[in-house]
Amino acid sequence: MLLLYRDAVVSQAVRLYSPAQIAAWVEHSSRSNGVAIALQQGYGLGSHPVDQPNELEAFGILEPADRLSLLYCRGVASRRGLASTILEQLEAHARRHGVPQLRTEASQLSRPLLLRRGWQVEAAETVQLQGVSFERWRMIKPLTTAHLGAAAARG
Repeated sequence: MLLLYRDAVVSQAVRLYSPAQIAAWVEHSSRSNGVAIALQQGYGLGSHPVDQPNELEAFGILEPADRLSLLYCRGVASRRGLASTILEQLEAHARRHGVPQLRTEASQLSRPLLLRRGWQVEAAETVQLQGVSFERWRMIKPLTTAHLGAAAARG
């Protein structure tokens, strides 16, 4: 999964991030306890080509159960709906397990997809990865009727 993570960043971030940001993001995957924990402990789903069952082309992970921790797709497999399908299935899994609302910290890559899927931006924030600044967005998606009503009242 780390190879897919790196491929996704290197192949798709060029239009949105500087070379220093891309290098820091890639390096983060091998140094971050958060990435390692999510991969080891989270609930994940993946997608592979029909003819290559050992070749992962996209994956998403909830860790903990109310947080979209990782959602990545290889560059050659992007724009085919794989991330949307995985996200839909992760949201359904969370609903089945009584999670009222999902949260995440979205990159410039994932924010448009999440917005199209009904997620809402709570706040923009700046974080440091390997000493390089990144803007990201704290986002939420209500999964229950009660949370949907509260979100509508805020918006």
